[in-house]
Amino acid sequence: MPANRSRAALTVAASFAFAASCGTAFAQKKYDTGASDTEIKIGNIMPYSGPASAYGVIGKTEEAYFKMINEQGGINGRKITYITYDDGYSPPKAVEQARKLVESDEVLFIASALGTPSNSAIQKYMNAKKVPQLFVATGATKFGEYKDFPWTMGWQPAYQSESRIHAAYILKEKPDAKIGVMYQNDDFGKDMLKGLKDGLGAKASMIVAEESYEVSEPTIDSHVIKLKAAGADTFVSFTTPKFAAQAIKKVAELGWKPMFIQSNVGSSVGSVMKPAGYANAQDILSAHYAKDGSDPKWDNDEGMKRFYAFLAKYAPTMDRNDGSVVYGYGQAQTIVQVLKQAGDNLTRENIMKEAANLKAFAPDTLLPGVTITTTATDFYPIEQLQMQRFKGETWELFGPIFAGKIGG
Repeated sequence: MPANRSRAALTVAASFAFAASCGTAFAQKKYDTGASDTEIKIGNIMPYSGPASAYGVIGKTEEAYFKMINEQGGINGRKITYITYDDGYSPPKAVEQARKLVESDEVLFIASALGTPSNSAIQKYMNAKKVPQLFVATGATKFGEYKDFPWTMGWQPAYQSESRIHAAYILKEKPDAKIGVMYQNDDFGKDMLKGLKDGLGAKASMIVAEESYEVSEPTIDSHVIKLKAAGADTFVSFTTPKFAAQAIKKVAELGWKPMFIQSNVGSSVGSVMKPAGYANAQDILSAHYAKDGSDPKWDNDEGMKRFYAFLAKYAPTMDRNDGSVVYGYGQAQTIVQVLKQAGDNLTRENIMKEAANLKAFAPDTLLPGVTITTTATDFYPIEQLQMQRFKGETWELFGPIFAGKIGG
């Protein structure tokens, strides 16, 4: 074969080889709506207004975290576009915002939408559309029921796990307790109440009074008065920040001295304990899974050093004492981990697959020994908590890490 023909044949062969290799490379990149070579669109719904507005800082913290990630080059070369809307803690408004995010903004998925009522309202829609409803900011047990809702996943410990831990503590420390329970009249409060009763088992009759409240109520003082009048010597408060602070103030005002257990979601130093008055909050009990940003004992912790550095540069107006800021940071880190694992396969199906494939992942803000593990049959990422008691101006952890496993 003449030299020029030989070179031509080699060139053609090389061209085919290059095309084939490029085709393989391009084939590895898979996108659904909301993802491209340069962008990943994430939707979010938060109560920036309304009775649960204290949680709005979660969305702002995540927004700042993704800004940091983008400045560092993004995820696998792609920048995050974070679209967050206010629903005022109103389920109908949440549905409206979810539709807007999915159908108009065309996000790849919705992450960290806050609240049991709002997430309950959009759950069927998200699953019908097969759009991930990822790491919902609520501990309602139903958000880990993968068989019924394969496109929905929780993040924090399930409420029923948490309240079972409370029950175990009461049975051990005060077996003759007369328990008065205050709970929010929605899936959050009812889930917590169920877990408490299940944990008490045959001794559920220790509950001498139950008071539910609506989030639309301006004050819950009258409910606290009724629980004290019922003769309760143990007060279990399944409340969100605004109402948790009210309850702490009222218990102190009444001169009531019960064993006081506060649900995790209403235990922030910055948004609950400080407004309620540190003197009023002494010796309140709770269970937690994250480090307390206000506690100086974490100042030399490597994870919290990164958290504080992030706040200083990207969120200087955020209060490190606010548990919701710590929460938002941990959630944002988990979202980024899922996206890193997904690589160039940014389909909605693969996002859910990788969310269900986290292996002992430890965000900077989780307590030592608390990690995130998920599987195809376990949609409950965090399943460990530790008891804590409020002393001075901080929470003091005590006892072992308790695993209240629900997932399979």
